Amino acid sequence: MRPPNPPSPERSAELRRRFAEEARGERPDLSLLCLLLGAEADGGLDESGIDAAQMELDRLAGLVPFRPGGPMSWATALHHLLGAREGFRGSPADYQRLESSLLHEVLRRRRGLPILLSVVWMEVARRAGAPVYGVALPGHFVVGFGPQEQQVLADPFDGGRVLSGGDAEMLVAGATGTPLHPSMLSPADPLDVVLRILNNIRAWAAARPERSDVGLWAVELSLLLPSHPARLRYERAQLLVQRGDFLTGAAELDAYAEVVAAVDEPAAERVRRQADSARAMLN
Repeated sequence: MRPPNPPSPERSAELRRRFAEEARGERPDLSLLCLLLGAEADGGLDESGIDAAQMELDRLAGLVPFRPGGPMSWATALHHLLGAREGFRGSPADYQRLESSLLHEVLRRRRGLPILLSVVWMEVARRAGAPVYGVALPGHFVVGFGPQEQQVLADPFDGGRVLSGGDAEMLVAGATGTPLHPSMLSPADPLDVVLRILNNIRAWAAARPERSDVGLWAVELSLLLPSHPARLRYERAQLLVQRGDFLTGAAELDAYAEVVAAVDEPAAERVRRQADSARAMLN
């Protein structure tokens, strides 16, 4: 992993403003949200870099055969282009790299997590006119083509291999130990995709206490989304305390306790004690 290279405070504030604005728009742009997220992680990603990443998606879309046909033809065309020709795919080692969750790095390296590779598939296919969408299978994100009754699934992590019904069942069983339910095959909302990407980044940072900076910005971007788990406020407070910002963290814990108190007073009291402990660390 490259050394941390965060954007300046002014640049970060502007990125977050744009991220929140885009997330609350009528039709959020998935690729732009992912690139703004990437710029928060990588201070070297400036406006020209964001534009270059969008142009690369446009370039790839221009290589897709014109209107190849039904869902299977679209899936096959994207597999041949992005997987076989352009070399986009994943490997177990990609789970250990923060870059695997950043769209501009995935476009550069041709490697990434299943969900980021799926974003590449979706954005290229969408630009080419395909009926494409994300499918958030438990534990493994894939893409779908066509309506539910004709749905074709492809796994970008495996180079875009077209999945049979049995393949999808095995992916779900391997991740959860439970059968595939038809509801799992529904199109994923773009904002849910972004939140899932941020969840992956938070999990990556949680396993590396020295990278609490990454965990903090990932939580703070998640809180800018219109819909997010309330517990993220508690996680942000914990990270602030962990990073030595005891007063702000304690204030956040007190605010979260007020929310929790309405449904679970004992839990709220435990959070208040954590806030007192954070303030005591200043002595």
